[in-house]
Amino acid sequence: MAGRIREDDIAEVRERARIDDVVSSYLTLRNAGGGSQKGLCPFHDEKTPSFQVTPSRGLYFCFGCQAGGDVIKFVMEMDGLGFTETVERLADRFGVQLRYEEGDGPRPSGGGSQRPRLVAAHRDAETYYRELLGTPAALQARTFLDQRGFDQDAAERFGVGFSPRGGEDLYRHLRGRGYTDTELVSSGLVGQGRGHYDRFRGRLMWPIRDSSGDTIGFGARRIFDDDRIEAKYLNTPESPIYKKSQVLYGIDLARREIARASQAVIVEGYTDVMACHLAGVPTAVATCGTAFGDDHARVVRRLLHDHDDFRGEVIFTFDGDAAGQKAALRAFEGDQVFAGQTYVAVEPSGLDPCDLRLQQGDASVRELVARRTPLYRFVLANVVQRHDLDRADGRVDAMREAAKLVTAIRDRSKVDAFSRELAGMIGIEPADVQRAVRQAAARASGPATQPATQPATAGRPTRPDPATELPDPRDPRLALERATLKLAVQHPGAVGRIADPLGPDDFTHGAYRAVWEAVAAAGGVRAADAGWATRLRDQVDDERLKSLVAQLAVEPLRLTGDPGAAYVGQHVHRLRELTALRRIDDLKSKLQRTNPVEHAADYNRMFGELIALEQHRRELREKALASP
Repeated sequence: MAGRIREDDIAEVRERARIDDVVSSYLTLRNAGGGSQKGLCPFHDEKTPSFQVTPSRGLYFCFGCQAGGDVIKFVMEMDGLGFTETVERLADRFGVQLRYEEGDGPRPSGGGSQRPRLVAAHRDAETYYRELLGTPAALQARTFLDQRGFDQDAAERFGVGFSPRGGEDLYRHLRGRGYTDTELVSSGLVGQGRGHYDRFRGRLMWPIRDSSGDTIGFGARRIFDDDRIEAKYLNTPESPIYKKSQVLYGIDLARREIARASQAVIVEGYTDVMACHLAGVPTAVATCGTAFGDDHARVVRRLLHDHDDFRGEVIFTFDGDAAGQKAALRAFEGDQVFAGQTYVAVEPSGLDPCDLRLQQGDASVRELVARRTPLYRFVLANVVQRHDLDRADGRVDAMREAAKLVTAIRDRSKVDAFSRELAGMIGIEPADVQRAVRQAAARASGPATQPATQPATAGRPTRPDPATELPDPRDPRLALERATLKLAVQHPGAVGRIADPLGPDDFTHGAYRAVWEAVAAAGGVRAADAGWATRLRDQVDDERLKSLVAQLAVEPLRLTGDPGAAYVGQHVHRLRELTALRRIDDLKSKLQRTNPVEHAADYNRMFGELIALEQHRRELREKALASP
């Protein structure tokens, strides 16, 4: 088994894998000024963006949850990978040939992280399936596509393929390309019983890709009547690289359009995504064999840049039948995740986007999306229409049932408006509905009701609160120490020799002192290079200190333009003056406790030091004041 990845190769990965390029494949970033970009933090739910990326220093930091680090740390956190696996994944993506301490060649396939090998296996399987789509055995698969309005170009655009019926064809093909049984079973491409067999046989295949474009799974459609598996669709089972609750089909094609248009259209199937994209709705995505959930919503929110100051729109397409109404209600219950507006697009004829395009053309799909209805209005109307509004008791029942839904609205400013609209639907006085809503809310918040677990934190390990161990960035007593460290991290070239006199004792907070010690351990600011901030992070072992370095690297300076020598000198001289003042106070305290008669020598020595320190402090003050 190969050993550790060489440090210079890791450095090359950091250099080639621009952090803004990598982060923007997971969430939408917008210009924050000063060479930085900001977006909604992917590590905790928020409505105002506090996540900042500084490409020039290769670091990110969230001012909300204190998460921070470099491009490797970001991918580790997002995808739940180990360090080595992350480096290998980024190296593969950005074309870096890795070498290992115990050999100069590439890492053998027999050991180490799984992801690169599993992704490679899926890539080879996709190529294999796509080539088979053109063979005589796949005639029925091609007919299926043609009957739904998808030609060869469409199949190639979405990577559609065909899995052979033999049972071991793909298995033998991939084994011939060097993959092990363990890798193939782990990938979900191959099953294991008495022997090994292809997971998908005789089906039309859609590759499922993550937002970066890596194929991580497949959706398989039944096309033969004699298929022993009755399920119309089969999906890749959960694997180290495929988590269905976090995957959206088409996200690799739609993510940039979602960010550009501030719109995401959620459809129900692979062919619906294809139909929407081909019809001119390139923001369409679909879940993969599961309902749209909180994890899916977080993916969409990050791409939409969905927060209080910038609101996008999420449009769900549902059938108008009972199943569609149930799905809409489920979406309404998760509606509070979004700051932006949520809508429903329902075709009165009941056609899904694929059939709608086939029967009425591309324009009809675009019109379906354009005719969207606010989600809350659709849900309330469905509740109300289940009751006989010609009867007084029917109107009361409708009001009470719908009032429960209105109480679920977290944005209290919307409750009165929804109540008035509900009153119009039912045909009763708005005051009566508002009273029913208040009563429903009171019942829901009674003493027996336990607070619901917030979706943002369910199932996720809680980050330790660093406030008790890291300094408050707004503490005015530590503002000068923080500003000086930001200069050393962000502009080491400007600091240069000016900071030579500084030492750990010039920093009163233990965390700031530790950062300065890391600066010294890295050779001092004059040893800084392009990866300076990353090297500083590597000098500390404590994750909280790593986070602090990242924060100092991206936090803006209170300065227009780059700092000059005078600006740096002002900070350094003032910081040293404060150190001198502390030493003066300590010395005065000792003098007060020393008897000048019994300990004359000690007293006279300390008195001389005090005079020298006072002179030193005045000189530092003059230098600080002389700096503009």
